[in-house]
Amino acid sequence: MKRFLAVLMIVLALTASFPFTAFADDEVFTQEQIDYYKNLGLQGTTVNVYNWGEYISDGGEGSMDVVSEFERLTGATVNYTNFESNENMYSKLVGGGVSYDVIVPSDYMIDRLIDEDLLLPLDYDNIPNMKYIDPQYQNLFFDPDQKYSVCYNVGTTVLIYNKTMVDEEPDSWSVLWDEQYKDKILMFNNSRDSFAIAQAYLGKDFNSTTEQDWVECAQLLAEQKDKVNPVYVMDEVFNLMESGEYAFAVYYAGDYLLMVENNEDLGYCFPKEGVNAFFDAFCIPTCSKNKAGGEAFINFMHEPQVAYENCEYIYYRSPNITVEGNEDSSLYGSDVIYPKEELNTQYFKNLPQNIIELQNNLWTQVKSGKLSVDSKEKDRRIYTECAVLAGVIVLVGIGKMISNAKKKKEQDLSDLYD
Repeated sequence: MKRFLAVLMIVLALTASFPFTAFADDEVFTQEQIDYYKNLGLQGTTVNVYNWGEYISDGGEGSMDVVSEFERLTGATVNYTNFESNENMYSKLVGGGVSYDVIVPSDYMIDRLIDEDLLLPLDYDNIPNMKYIDPQYQNLFFDPDQKYSVCYNVGTTVLIYNKTMVDEEPDSWSVLWDEQYKDKILMFNNSRDSFAIAQAYLGKDFNSTTEQDWVECAQLLAEQKDKVNPVYVMDEVFNLMESGEYAFAVYYAGDYLLMVENNEDLGYCFPKEGVNAFFDAFCIPTCSKNKAGGEAFINFMHEPQVAYENCEYIYYRSPNITVEGNEDSSLYGSDVIYPKEELNTQYFKNLPQNIIELQNNLWTQVKSGKLSVDSKEKDRRIYTECAVLAGVIVLVGIGKMISNAKKKKEQDLSDLYD
């Protein structure tokens, strides 16, 4: 109901400002917009879009179905599919055999894709709505020349908790290691986000290039697995937290607002040790077969009406100046989206290949239980015993050398006197 009212309000407000031609009760565009998309020549083509799950307005609860609207205005067909993590998306791209015209990676993954020549430069003549992107969200650290990406959303990670199962409001990641919540904790099922929680807790740089830092964080995550047996999830987090079965979950701030709509007992906090802040952006990969269609889709997503309704539906901070700071928005003034206090944040950046490989190997060991606390203690005992044995062997060897040297000296003296 809240989303329906928000959609109705924006339609009425926009109707008062622009001469719209209506195609349905809640979906309207100007004649200029209609003509623009009709004249792109995309009729009969296919645009393959690869996006995060739960990350676009899909027509539910009275919202705009933005994919259907794009199809209707352009005459193109959108093949829309989802991924759960940047790493899954990357694996699909480098695995070959796929063709995507629009992808929505996060900052550090965009940096990596640029380094590996997996993105196409954008033609901004085909993306005139770039004029609506706030300058603070242009030329970002992962794309300083604004060559490959158009910012989609801005967000942070957050700690979500069930007020009926947690006595005190948390303020630290430490609760994720509290044994009283064994089997009641949901963790990210991707390595970068999970390691960031351990890194924040240990006071380490999210982009450390020191291998020992990653090993220590892996050990902390292994300790968590042994103590509380967390469930590793991505989009499954919605149903699991909304059902009230779990005490804690780590996820993205915008998604908390979706969850609390269905379970008012959920609360949130930004842990004092720090959180990851991120940018997600539209890009076109080198495997694209319809670059013009991809650029048209990116442009459409930043039409003022589309950007607003999309933001109202998915609850993420938009870089679009027609949306940001809009007092009519249900997100306006939200402490989750616009925190009143400055947060302790770090951004992810692309890591050296050796660190990426180490991270992936350690994550596999953590999840499989091969890096459990018991095994670490066993390994330490083995190393200690081996060290002691080696020391004994060395001492015995030195003793034999001294004894042999002494015998030789005595023999030499005996031979001398003889």
